Amino acid sequence: MDYVKGIFKKRPNRFIAEVEVNNEIQIAHVPNTGRCKELLVEDAIVWLKPSDNPKRKTKFTLLFVENRGHLVSIYSQQANEIVYDAIINDKINELSGYDFHQREKTIDNSRIDIYLSNKNGEKCFVEVKGVTLVVGVEARFPDAPTERGTKHLNELIKLKKEGFRTAVFFLIQHPLAESFRPNWDNDPLFSKTLNEAYENGVEILVYKCDNRLDGIDLIPEAVGFDLSDF
Repeated sequence: MDYVKGIFKKRPNRFIAEVEVNNEIQIAHVPNTGRCKELLVEDAIVWLKPSDNPKRKTKFTLLFVENRGHLVSIYSQQANEIVYDAIINDKINELSGYDFHQREKTIDNSRIDIYLSNKNGEKCFVEVKGVTLVVGVEARFPDAPTERGTKHLNELIKLKKEGFRTAVFFLIQHPLAESFRPNWDNDPLFSKTLNEAYENGVEILVYKCDNRLDGIDLIPEAVGFDLSDF
């Protein structure tokens, strides 16, 4: 895929950004509903995917931003695809041993990102969260309050109590991260619920990815986490 280099100028709303490309201001779609305010700063170098769809309102999609000398992926939905592919290719030790894999499994009134099962009847539900906020070398989630994220955790707790294996998978999309902690300052309810989930047996998996313009790969080594408040 050929990317177009741009210079970020501003983000009028959470869906679009104004970006300078070849000395002209262009409108780009931002595929991340988080704030990303520590990444999308004025004059940051960004990498855009052009669209050839004449009916589309925006000509570009903003997929990467350079931050502290590193390439950061801000395409939050791609985290699901990266994790799913890593599971299929047996790169995540904790989620090996399953021979059936499905994305977006609906159960009751919930839709879980990844569903796994095997011939022994064991079932596992995995919810994936893409993480872009890194303070120093500590990744934190969320970067903005997320009622939806808290709802997902409660769904995993419910499924765990019903006897299923469940996990929340945090994929850090910033290469500088060395550890993970819930963002108590931005969303204490999510952070508290994450602790409750862990206490109820919901597994927490944290990995990060290697970002390149020619592809993104999950690094097959787990990242440590700390659930405590500061």
